Amino acid sequence: MQELAQEYVDQLDELAQEIQSSEELQQYLEEEEEEQYMQLRETYEPRINRVYDEVAARYPLQLIALETKLLEDQFEGMFLPKTLGFTVLRGEINEAYKYTRPQDHFKEVLLAICNSANFDLLRKRIGQSIQMGFALSSDIWVTNLINSIENKRVRYFLQGQKLDRYRYADERKTGYIRYQRQFSNDNYMSAEFPQSLAELKILYSQLKRFLLYRVERDFDNSSIVPHLQQLVENEDFKGHQEYLEVVFLYASYFELSKEDQAHLAKHFNEVRTTMPEFQESFLQYLLSLHMNEEVPITPEADKRMSEVLDHSVKDDLSAYYDLMDEIHSKGYTNEEVQESVKSFYIRYEGLSVINECVRQTIYGYFARLINNLEVTDYPELFEISKLYPVYMSIFANQQFNQQLKELSLRYVRKLLKHYTDKRGKDYQDIKKFVSTAFQDFGFMKEKEIVEMFKTRRKRKKKAE
Repeated sequence: MQELAQEYVDQLDELAQEIQSSEELQQYLEEEEEEQYMQLRETYEPRINRVYDEVAARYPLQLIALETKLLEDQFEGMFLPKTLGFTVLRGEINEAYKYTRPQDHFKEVLLAICNSANFDLLRKRIGQSIQMGFALSSDIWVTNLINSIENKRVRYFLQGQKLDRYRYADERKTGYIRYQRQFSNDNYMSAEFPQSLAELKILYSQLKRFLLYRVERDFDNSSIVPHLQQLVENEDFKGHQEYLEVVFLYASYFELSKEDQAHLAKHFNEVRTTMPEFQESFLQYLLSLHMNEEVPITPEADKRMSEVLDHSVKDDLSAYYDLMDEIHSKGYTNEEVQESVKSFYIRYEGLSVINECVRQTIYGYFARLINNLEVTDYPELFEISKLYPVYMSIFANQQFNQQLKELSLRYVRKLLKHYTDKRGKDYQDIKKFVSTAFQDFGFMKEKEIVEMFKTRRKRKKKAE
């Protein structure tokens, strides 16, 4: 956990003083009505939220320290229900939808709420968070937490949040996904950076999740760079798969100065030549990201990695990124590029990982174009599909063909929902294209195409 910057400590201390001297708090303390507490929340919680959002965006490693600061009594429990939800979702879960490690910060926030003078009001906003947090934790851990509460009334409340339906993994999964949606617009992810090899093995999954979260949402990650540099320099980490994957994400998705890039390149290329089976591990991870729709390998990511790579080392990676540089600079529609792809592709086995990465790069270009087409742009599909046979011939790969088919079909179905006038020019142009091209590409048989465009007769209502 990184300490909270003094500027935010000062802001929160000033805010806490305002809360304690406010008329809203004095009125609430006198009347002890829920309405007065809600007024207090409406006045000050948005200001806490603004500080939280700024720290989350710029200094995410300080979030735990910020949340700990908000546990102080002067804040009157404000923002703690939301914080509790963040602690539930931040924990790493396994395939059985159970936490891989005990969530001590969840416990810390929950106990602060339970010991708050405003517990009776806060409890109305934390039930679902407790239910989910308990469901994801072990029974022994939950029992010990509940038994640590001295107040019987609070203890009984917590016991009531252990739901029998969450004993089953499929119910926990359903509940977790539903609960997660409530926080889809919130930025709450943080992580610990490992200092030892043992910590690297333990903390890696959560760290990777955090880094992917940051790059997926295109945040300012400058405050994380120094921590990544320390990780890159750690001699104990070099040669381990976890190190390779973090370095890959760092190189591919972080905007770096020339100095920072040179620092990364030095260590990356050193490990590249010393780590056993480095190229195989690298390409496997590259392919896994190609198949990840949330964090795709973009041309920009390839360019950043290529700039870090020492191309004077003549190995498969240099050859691969030489090809990527040509594809991204000249364009996949260029005939010279198509010849280069073909020459590269035949050097390796068709089903090799490196060839699959090439296929996914080309597919990515098709997908980015077609997925962003509006319904009025359908003539562009007609044009770009002329390249399908070129790459289908080069790759001779059924999976690649299937991907193109599904990509095209999704867009065609979108068109048919929009252009419903079967006598209209747009509909007829689309039908003519699909009838000819989809058969030529081997995407569909004539009978299937006829079925797609068949007019559905509405069933007549039976006479009463």
